[in-house]
Amino acid sequence: MPSHNTSTDHVIGFLDLGTNSARLLLVRINPNHAYTVITQQKETVRLGEGEFDENTLQPEAMERTILVCRKFGELARASGAGEIIAVATSAVRDATNQREFLERLNAEAQLDMRVISGREEARLIYQGVASGVHLGNKNALFIDIGGGSAEVIVGNQHAYHDLDSLKLGAIRLTMLFMPGETGPISPARYAALQQHVRSTAVRFVQRARPFDAHLAFGSSGTVENLTSIAARVIHNRRPLRHETLTQPELREVVSLLCALPLEERRKVPGINPDRADIIIAGAAVLETLMQELKLPVIHASDRGLRDGLLVDYLLRTEALPAMKELSVRAQSVLRLGRICNFDERHAAHVAQLAMTLFDSARECKLHHLGSWERELLGWAAQLHDIGTFLSYANHHAHGYYFIRNADLLGFDQMELSIIAATAYFHRKVFPRQRHPEFAQLDDRAQQIVRVLCVLLRIAESLDRSHAGLVETARFRLDGNKRLLLDVGGQDCQLELWGVKAHESAVEKLFGRKLVVEDGFRQDLQD
Repeated sequence: MPSHNTSTDHVIGFLDLGTNSARLLLVRINPNHAYTVITQQKETVRLGEGEFDENTLQPEAMERTILVCRKFGELARASGAGEIIAVATSAVRDATNQREFLERLNAEAQLDMRVISGREEARLIYQGVASGVHLGNKNALFIDIGGGSAEVIVGNQHAYHDLDSLKLGAIRLTMLFMPGETGPISPARYAALQQHVRSTAVRFVQRARPFDAHLAFGSSGTVENLTSIAARVIHNRRPLRHETLTQPELREVVSLLCALPLEERRKVPGINPDRADIIIAGAAVLETLMQELKLPVIHASDRGLRDGLLVDYLLRTEALPAMKELSVRAQSVLRLGRICNFDERHAAHVAQLAMTLFDSARECKLHHLGSWERELLGWAAQLHDIGTFLSYANHHAHGYYFIRNADLLGFDQMELSIIAATAYFHRKVFPRQRHPEFAQLDDRAQQIVRVLCVLLRIAESLDRSHAGLVETARFRLDGNKRLLLDVGGQDCQLELWGVKAHESAVEKLFGRKLVVEDGFRQDLQD
């Protein structure tokens, strides 16, 4: 792997050439190890079309693919990419004319394409998907249904336990069971498909069952299309970015698709018409694996192999050693903060103060929130000032927009809404229904934000100078129904004055008068 001068930013391209599609990811990697996505591109190339009878790539498929890869390479280089990491999977892996195709790619597209094994493909898919979700200590199953193969992995946040590559791709199975079929698919044909999947996957299923992983993630166009169809047809709504699909929903979608001829299948709401001919084979793979592994629901992921290539690159050449030990959430928050050039030391100190205030307020029975809300407060505190990257004026509003739209990995939409609203209300106004950032939250989330934003306001004021003068801060109650804030540290008069601005918000929220006491017992109240 080439070395890079990490004192300047540089652009890297990642190209994933699959049996059905070619995907390009272009990123700019900054000196502080944060990265920004420049563009993501995907084109259907059907490289594996007509291959599986004799394991030979067909001339027309190669022409299409080389053209797309050449355009992707030109786009990457025009964007300043100094390196393009390109890998090919099942279709090229199994092809008898692999060498001919790779030589043409090198000569006509100036791409040095590396062919990876099925297990390496599975490992990279695991890295790409797992690095974008928050698993905690849970085991999960990862299923990626490509055109030529299906990659299956069981693992947790930090490592995989088992991985395999099965010859169960959607194009491969379509050519095997439904070559040239344009009519509806009979129950008998679909049952034969499922039986083939069951027998092919039996050993992996046996190995995976002891891990008792009922959380599952599906990547690839097959899963994306099936969840999209379910949203449109069953629930009559637009698909969400992170959809879920239950077994009953999948069964209903499969029944609909099998009953339709190909041309009608192309018109089903939510489907990609170019995938209509292979979607039933892909659905059979997913449904059978969900049945055999007793998965009640699968979560759709828009991450995959190309994201795994990026993660693998960062871990090997870019990331600080400490980054490897951080959770998905911590890494994504830190990257966003660094992209926005935040004051990292100040953000960490405010987060520490805010969580200490949270703990002592809970001990005083001022709130009954738990560890989940405490964690969200910490992330909001880390990001509360990132809006200054745009301008200090209205930086709370800019920060809200960044958090809501930065695709922070490992968080669901509710969590991002709470974090963003907490950051928004860390200064000036107390949240009310007239604020759209607050009104769009449900009742429970609104109550959480009211508590968290007040704690964040106080913590931020306690590091007003960004000098870390306040070392400790805790709430306690006295007999006069006052809320005392004990502050320890150096001469921090400016910080203590800043806290006074939040007295009315504290009284409105907790129903107690706030009294600030520093380490020298100076009571700032009249």
